[in-house]
Amino acid sequence: MKNQFLTLAALLGAGFANAQSSVTMFGVVDMGISNYSSKSRDTGRAAWANPFYLNQGSRTLSQTALSSGNYSTSRLGFRGTEDLGGGLAASFWLEAPISPDDGKTGIASFQRRSTLSLSGNFGEIRLGRDYTPSAWNDIVFDPFGIVGVGRSLIFTAANTNTVAGGPGGFGGDLNYNRASNSIGYFLPPNLGGFYGQFMYALHENTKYDPGTSTPPGLNAAGALNAGNVATTRAGRYLGGRLGYATGPFDIAVSYGNSTAADSFYVGTTDSVKTFNLGSSYDFGPVKLFGELSRIQRTRDYAATPAFGGVPDTDLTGYLIGLTAPIGPGLIRAAYSQVKYDLNTASLPFAASVADPKANKLALGYIHNLSKRTALYATIARISNKNGAALTVGGPAFVNNAVFVPKTSTGYDFGLRHSF
Repeated sequence: MKNQFLTLAALLGAGFANAQSSVTMFGVVDMGISNYSSKSRDTGRAAWANPFYLNQGSRTLSQTALSSGNYSTSRLGFRGTEDLGGGLAASFWLEAPISPDDGKTGIASFQRRSTLSLSGNFGEIRLGRDYTPSAWNDIVFDPFGIVGVGRSLIFTAANTNTVAGGPGGFGGDLNYNRASNSIGYFLPPNLGGFYGQFMYALHENTKYDPGTSTPPGLNAAGALNAGNVATTRAGRYLGGRLGYATGPFDIAVSYGNSTAADSFYVGTTDSVKTFNLGSSYDFGPVKLFGELSRIQRTRDYAATPAFGGVPDTDLTGYLIGLTAPIGPGLIRAAYSQVKYDLNTASLPFAASVADPKANKLALGYIHNLSKRTALYATIARISNKNGAALTVGGPAFVNNAVFVPKTSTGYDFGLRHSF
C-alpha cells in the first residue's frame, strides 16, 4: 500500500511539473550529393625571367561527396521552458551538430548553442554560447541562410583567414559566428516592431595585477619567450544589433568587436571589428534581400612603432538576392562580392599591387514535399582576382609561385527532414 501511494504521488508530481514546464526534442537531418571544383591558372608571371617559358595552363582540384547540412544544418537539440508566474519564464536550449553522412559527429558537444535564459516583460537575459549579434544579418538576409554552396560570399570571406591574423576567421576572429561564455540581452517583443540584441562575452583568461607580473608564454620549443606571451584579453567580444520589422519590411544594423590576440610585453592588441546593414522586403511574388558589410582587423599599440607597425586590413562586401515562391517550391538567387584592402605600402616607383577581390553567383530551388521534408538543388560559382582564394567548399586551390586561384564551382542536391 505504501509503494502504491508513493507511485501515485510521483505521478501526480510529474503531472504538476508538466503543467508548469515543457521540454522538446528537435532536430534536422539534411544530406545530399555535393560536387566542388577549384581551378587555378598559370598567369605567366615567370615569363619575364625566361623568354622561352611555356605556360602550364590550369590545375583543377575537384571532389564529390555525400554531404550534410546544405539546406539546413543537421542538428539535434533539446529545449525547455518553465513558467515561473508573474510573467517570468526560465528556459534552456542545448543544440548539438551532427553528421548523418558518416555518423561520426553526435551529441559530443552542444557547440551550436547552449544557453540558459530568464525572460519577462523586461526582455530576455541569456547566458552561455550563442550566435553573436553581428552574425545575424548574414543569416537573416542571405537567401541561402549561410549554408551550402550558395552561402553568401561575405560569410565565406569572414570565416576564411586568407590574410595575416593567426587561427580563426578573417583577421583571426574566433567569435564571428558564435561566442562562448557570453551574457546577452534581448529587447522585449512588444516595442512596435523594434527589436535588438546585445552581447558581452568574457575571455576568461587570467588577469595579473600589476600587469608587469604577466608571465611570458611558451615558444614552439616549449621555452619561455617574452615575445610570445600568454594572452590576457583574447576571446573577448562586445556587440549589438538593432532592427525594425513591420509587415513585409525588415531592416537591421549590427556591430561587433572581437579581441583576436594581445601581448602585454609587446604592447599590442589585435581586434576584428564587424559592421553590417541588412534589409529585406517581401512583395509577395518575390522577396528581395540586401546586405552591406565591412570587417576591419586593427592592431593597437601601447607605443606606436617608428614605421607605423602592422597596417589595418579591411574586408568590404555586399549581397543582393531574392526568393520567389512557385507552387510548393521556392526559387533562391543571390549575387555577392567582397574586396580586401590590405593597405600594403608600396616602394617608390614600384608598380601598384591590386587588392584581392571575388564575386559569386548562386541559384537554387527548394521543393517542399511537406511542412517538414523538402528536396533542394543549388549551383554556385566564385570568380577570384588578384590573389583572392575563396571557394564554394571542398578542396583548396593550387596556389604557389606559378598558379593563382581563379574559379570555384559547385552544386548541392539533397533531402532535408526536420522534426
